[in-house]
Amino acid sequence: MFKYEVLHVCKQSGARVGKFTTPHGEIITPVYMPVGTNAGVKGLVPEQVKATGASIMLSNTYHLYLRPGSEIVKQAGGLHKFMNWDRPILTDSGGFQVFSLSKMRKITDEGVTFSSYYDGSRHHLTPESDMDIQRDLGADIVMAFDECTAAGTDYRKCVRAMDRTLSWLDRCHSHGVGDNQMLFPIVQGNLYKDLRVESVKATAKYAECGMAIGGLSVGEPKSEMYDMLDIMRPYYPEGQPIYLMGVGSPDCIVEGVMRGVDMFDCVLATRMARNGAAFTRQGNITVRNGAYKADFGKVEEGCDCYCCGNFSRAYIRHMLNVGEIAGGQLLSMHNIRHLIRLTEDIRQAILEDRFGDFYNDYIKGYNWSIKA
Repeated sequence: MFKYEVLHVCKQSGARVGKFTTPHGEIITPVYMPVGTNAGVKGLVPEQVKATGASIMLSNTYHLYLRPGSEIVKQAGGLHKFMNWDRPILTDSGGFQVFSLSKMRKITDEGVTFSSYYDGSRHHLTPESDMDIQRDLGADIVMAFDECTAAGTDYRKCVRAMDRTLSWLDRCHSHGVGDNQMLFPIVQGNLYKDLRVESVKATAKYAECGMAIGGLSVGEPKSEMYDMLDIMRPYYPEGQPIYLMGVGSPDCIVEGVMRGVDMFDCVLATRMARNGAAFTRQGNITVRNGAYKADFGKVEEGCDCYCCGNFSRAYIRHMLNVGEIAGGQLLSMHNIRHLIRLTEDIRQAILEDRFGDFYNDYIKGYNWSIKA
């Protein structure tokens, strides 16, 4: 049920377009995946997400395990029925959330004991129980349970975390996932070149139809993330999609594709929208600002999203400033569509063997000084 086909490799850059077949449909890569952490993209219903062109959505095991509980989702018939989404779903293992959100946690080779982010209740997760939870959730793509380390963590601790991640991966693989699920192993190693190479080599052995890169975009400069991607690229499993976890700003998508990445996700699109900011090809703009009070143009000229097709910057600014949820909702539609439209344009450039030119033009034309 799972198959990845490389459709075209750009002669100019080596970037590729692929088709990833899953039980719930095909995904054309490079692809941006909107994040529905709690089984829904914030502020949007599934039909609105579909209208952006999204072919796959991501949800989070940690949050769904705690609320409403994986057994409730299983009783509903799995995530697809629970959230009324008939396209592919990927579930993160929750490893990053355990380590980043839980102030009280104890990590051993067996697993992790932690306090709930919501109510302080104590929980214990192992690679095996994490696989069971994700089997109950029923996503198409299941992530291995891993240990993520923060930028700046010392070498010795990163070695231990990498070794533990590989040990947990072996246990996830042995325990197995559901009949209609595919396990993605996760590469760790922090910002140490030798650990990244060691990890990607060892992890690739477990990759059956895809592999993820974890532990990046956790506080390090983007240039260091790109260096790590360059270092790992020669060791990726051939003919399989590569997923860069938690990364999905426009510039990172363009840079990532140039470095062999096929799949991206990030909450940035909707988080920015709720704070009144929007993506454009020239850089981010803050629509909430007074400069847009009487600006009756589109959020972004040339954008084909519902927001840009029907409303002005002045209207969106008004909605945001009077506290109407429509402001953040409309900008969320725009930001998600912007990223998906960007991947569509990237794919077209690859198919026409001009992605090198596209990359250079994009980097030169992007205003890096504008901040959300």
